[in-house]
Amino acid sequence: MLSVILTAVVRKLAARAGFVAQPTTDRFAQTSIPLGGGIAIFTTLMVFILAAITVVKFLAAPGHLDWLGESVIIHTPGFLNKIGQLLIILLCVFVLFVLGLWDDRKHLGPFFKLAVQFAVAIIAAAFADVRVEFFIENKIITTVLSAVWIVLIINAFNFLDNMDGLAAGIAVIASSILFTAAALSAQVFVGGLAIVFIGTLLGFLVFNFPPAKIFMGDAGSLVVGFFVALLTLRTTYYQEAQSGQWYPVFLPLLVMAVPLYDFISVTFLRISQGKSPFVGDTQHFSHRLKKRGLTDTQTVLTLYLATLCTGLGVTFLYQVNLAGAILIFAQTFMILAIIAIFETTAGNDKSRN
Repeated sequence: MLSVILTAVVRKLAARAGFVAQPTTDRFAQTSIPLGGGIAIFTTLMVFILAAITVVKFLAAPGHLDWLGESVIIHTPGFLNKIGQLLIILLCVFVLFVLGLWDDRKHLGPFFKLAVQFAVAIIAAAFADVRVEFFIENKIITTVLSAVWIVLIINAFNFLDNMDGLAAGIAVIASSILFTAAALSAQVFVGGLAIVFIGTLLGFLVFNFPPAKIFMGDAGSLVVGFFVALLTLRTTYYQEAQSGQWYPVFLPLLVMAVPLYDFISVTFLRISQGKSPFVGDTQHFSHRLKKRGLTDTQTVLTLYLATLCTGLGVTFLYQVNLAGAILIFAQTFMILAIIAIFETTAGNDKSRN
């Protein structure tokens, strides 16, 4: 509800201030749409997370939180121990939000944005424990690998924000799958963070689902990408896996299969055409579906469905044997193969027309 209210307010203020997105070659929008949705997303997340920190920090004395019940207060010591890391995460989110807002206003160069993103990612990985740890004990290696993953996911969602409701909706689906994994691993704090993030995006989607009345802008997509990366890295997959096998560690990769495919394929396509991979165009999978005659709503729902298909399968990685895992990997591959068919046949349809 807070996200809905803030998005509505920001939408009106952005329109009055002239903070709007004009129709461009990399979007199908035909009218000016207010920017600033990222402001509502960022503010909602900060309000709830800081409120949680404040409540636990100053009311954690014996007897002050008894009204919450034993099932909640039993976790307060663990939460207090993680406040330092959480504050570092919020600082990283703030830097990305400012960077995105600045880019929305001034259109910064891609290499400067990448440099800031890597700096933020390294800080989060090294000092807030937002990093992969399974099978690798060297902190330097895990920090570098995690930073690369964080930047990759940030830019995947930045690329994905090319059609109404697409980036936010897919982030909701991916985060819901990750929340399920966190719940299966009894990760209270990661699960709680996922719930706040999902609720924030759902409130924004009230105004962003086709036809969009407001865009999140880079101020939103950078924050959204970071939070999804955070959930993928802080969720436990291996130690709590019911099957006792190693392959659940691939869960985040499979959950992100559709966004990563779009990011990688579009990047290679632009490079093969002699274009900069950072210059927007209408060659994303969503754009190709649109060119095939689908409406914005049908296009977005199709991509939601593809993400759900890959995400739902991986939730069983905790329970299956190796043969079952191979089937889940095969299912993901076949879904991506369907996407590839659309990618390669769109041009033929255009030539016939």
